[in-house]
Amino acid sequence: MLLWHGRGPDERDVLAPVARAAAAKGVIVAVPDWRPDAPDRGGTQLNESVAFARRNLAGFGGDPGRIVLAGWSLGAKAAVGAALNPAALGDWRPQAVVGIAGAYGSAAPVTGTAPIDDLRLGGNRLPPLPVWLVHGTEDPIVDVGRSRELRTALEERGWPVTLDEVATDHAGVIMTEFVPERGRCLPSTAAHVVEAGARTADVLARAAKTTAQHTSRRA
Repeated sequence: MLLWHGRGPDERDVLAPVARAAAAKGVIVAVPDWRPDAPDRGGTQLNESVAFARRNLAGFGGDPGRIVLAGWSLGAKAAVGAALNPAALGDWRPQAVVGIAGAYGSAAPVTGTAPIDDLRLGGNRLPPLPVWLVHGTEDPIVDVGRSRELRTALEERGWPVTLDEVATDHAGVIMTEFVPERGRCLPSTAAHVVEAGARTADVLARAAKTTAQHTSRRA
């Protein structure tokens, strides 16, 4: 699994708690740094992270032909956008995609187009792939309605999609809390955060394992 962080430049550490929780369930999780503040909004680095994963995952015991692309916040928009507009990644598509607390109605960093628009304009021409969504119902940054809107649009086009709604906020969904004096999200042991983050880790693991099982059956 390739997991992209959100808007803060080079903040892969923010995803450490949920990545470790998913890894504890048997998933190989690669979390790269990238810079959304770069002139190309981070598109080059996101492409490089995909190339790195495809080139190196076998060395970590993974299968480069079974990569799940996931992201949180702006990273979720980028991941879903790449799955819906594969030209952005050299026509490469993941086996599945996970969007965590994403907004899908504006331009994604890797594509320059809005994922929901890509779906509505070209979704019927793409072979559907599984989409797993997670969103906090108390999210003041990105309203849960953004994920509900995408789920409905995917369902209308026959794509396999699930949406897990968890009782937490934008940071809690990845097992963190935003600390204003530090200006970043840090690990938290608050009950709602631990529970929500565990749900997110479970979705990541289910997305990876279901994809692996489906690929094995096809083989």
